[in-house]
Amino acid sequence: MKRKFVYPILVIIVTICFYYIEKHIDANEYGATEKAVGDDDLSFFYLPTSTTGAIITHQNYSLSYSETHEQPEWVAYELKKEHLSNNDYKRPFFEMDAKVRSSSADWRNYKKSGFDKGHLCPAGDRRFTYKAFKETFLTSNITPQNHDFNAGIWNKLEQKVRYWAKKYDDVYVVTGGVLSKDLKTIGYEAVTVPDYFYKIILDKDDKNVKMIAFLIPHKDTDRSLQSFVVSTDEIEALTGIDFFSKLPDDLEEKLEQSSGIGKWKF
Repeated sequence: MKRKFVYPILVIIVTICFYYIEKHIDANEYGATEKAVGDDDLSFFYLPTSTTGAIITHQNYSLSYSETHEQPEWVAYELKKEHLSNNDYKRPFFEMDAKVRSSSADWRNYKKSGFDKGHLCPAGDRRFTYKAFKETFLTSNITPQNHDFNAGIWNKLEQKVRYWAKKYDDVYVVTGGVLSKDLKTIGYEAVTVPDYFYKIILDKDDKNVKMIAFLIPHKDTDRSLQSFVVSTDEIEALTGIDFFSKLPDDLEEKLEQSSGIGKWKF
């Protein structure tokens, strides 16, 4: 082989090696893998179905990424009483999620957009270690949110979920924006701005299993949290997602048809 061809080939080989080493480091840091829908070894038993086929499990939450909308269609995680912490960590930079094969949206899409980079798995729910806290700053975990909405009714709901985790010891949370066609977008990658956001909370207590769901318009409001309670069936109809398909059918039907509001302490 002529020498003039040797060096370009070596450069290509070294570049490929660095690419796979970087992927391996990212996997070790975040403990994440992307899996096809239907895999039986997902981290959480209660993962919803995915309409995109791109379920990603990180160490402290899971998500289904929508390339069309450049954000997750849902993020799911367990919040235990023992997770609650007041650790005051320095806020890290947002990073793209290396586990999204199509590449998660660049944070620069949000720059000068007028919208917050709204966490779906809140950083405040993952303060028990810095690693868990930092993991929430992947761009696969954010969505465009109006600041008054993000700091207002949505923040109140996040705080209420922490209250329930403390009161009931352990809750399971699924949350996201309602993604559909013809919505406003921001940035050079056309990140969708949802008109509605939802959050579904399941208390898995064997003696008193209960579920509550919220569907909130994406705008500032003075209305109470209780006024946004809906049935999980209503959110399934809007999103096309089956949220708790692995529950026993009779229990799933009972929980998802009712608002369940009377069983939750406000």
